[in-house]
This record gives sequence, structure tokens and C-alpha cells, in this order.
Amino acid sequence: MPDFRLTNGQIASLDSPIRAALTSHHAPLSQGGRHVRRYVPEIAPFAALLDESAQAFEELRAMATASPVAVLNPAGRQPSPVEGLAVGFTAEVLQMVAIGDVPPAPSSPFLTLGAADAPEMVELAALTKPGPFLARTHEFGRYIGIREGGRLAAMTGERMRFDGFTEISAVCVHPDHRGRRHAQVLFAETMRWIAARGDRIFLHVYSDNAGAIALYERYGFAVRTALNVTLLKAADGGGAATWTGRG
Repeated sequence: MPDFRLTNGQIASLDSPIRAALTSHHAPLSQGGRHVRRYVPEIAPFAALLDESAQAFEELRAMATASPVAVLNPAGRQPSPVEGLAVGFTAEVLQMVAIGDVPPAPSSPFLTLGAADAPEMVELAALTKPGPFLARTHEFGRYIGIREGGRLAAMTGERMRFDGFTEISAVCVHPDHRGRRHAQVLFAETMRWIAARGDRIFLHVYSDNAGAIALYERYGFAVRTALNVTLLKAADGGGAATWTGRG
């Protein structure tokens, strides 16, 4: 059994990472009311209930009707039904936490990505389907990439962040540029960057993505728990679609 050396508070935050991020480091990227918070829709669909009151479910209904939201629950548990909402997508993800040594800084060159690169970042994510990636997702934190022949060939970056923890996300390599260790270079650099500021590193990966899981294990990650990610949307089909899973 991996020894994650976590306090009870850290376990609670990792069990509800969306809520932990939206009520701490990423509060400036959030919107919502007293009972439900979500990321600005152009950044991510992720939302979290702050309680399970009737008011919370009403806020969730109004929020998801305007723009679909994705919520996390323990594996095997679906979110409570909410009148007027339907499930658009659901999948099991594994939460992995780094327990090994941080790799040395890579020697290969990479670029820091920003708003000017956002259209290409969205295009690469749509092609490789690591999870939701939208026009302002790069505002989560630092994103880096590798270009080849004028094309964005690979990227990796940060996603949810809360006290003492930062998530690695969007590990993408264009199909035409695989086999050149781009993912390893960017992944190692992002791990090094996060660890250098004193945060522990975690990530989420679809439970059927054996190749990615094997890569993360080689970098010292171990599975801590399984979660279900579920996209909730208006039952009548209204609201702007932001994410439909992996195709």
C-alpha cells in the first residue's frame, strides 16, 4: 500500500479537489452563490457543491442549465438527481499522487504558452482528448509546449490548485509527433516547477488509459483513489455545450 503521508485535512481536500481549489487558490477564477461554486465557463466546466441543502441543488440546477457543469464523486456514486438536469457524460478517473523523487530538469527546449497560443491548445486537446480544454483553460496556471514545423506538437500544464497541492493536466502529444519523448520532457519540467514552489503533485487520469497510467507510475505516481466525473446539463438540451467527454 503506497504511503502518501497525508493529513486528514489533505485527504479531505484531495477527496473534493474542485471544492478545495474553488474555495482557496482558484477563488478568483470562480463564480456562483453561497452553496455552489464553479469555474468561469470559458475556463472549465468543473463545479462543486459546498453543502447538500435544497438551495444548493437549486443553484446547481440554474448553473448547469445556463452552461453544463462537471462534478466529481467517489467511484460508483453518481450525483444526486436534480430536476431539470440530465447526465451528458460520466466516466471513472483515477486520482494519482506523486510519492517518488522529482525528475531533473529536462535538457530539451520547450516554450511557455499563453493566450496567443490558446486556439492551438484547444485544437490539440480536441484531437487528443485529455479532458475539458477551453478558450481560457490556460489561465489555470503555467502551460508549456513544444513546437515542430510551426505546429504545436505537445503541451502540458497545471489545473486545480489548493493549499499545498497542484494538479498536472493536459498531457497532450499530436499523433504525428509521438515517439519523440515530448510528453516526458514536458511532464518532468512541470513536476519540477510545481515541486520547486513547495507543492505536492497530483493528477487525474481515465481509468482505462493504461498507457498514461504506466507513464505516471514511471514518474513515481501511485493511485490514491477512484472518482466518477459526471457532466450535468439541461434536460431540455439548452445551455452551451462545453465538454462531451472523449468523443
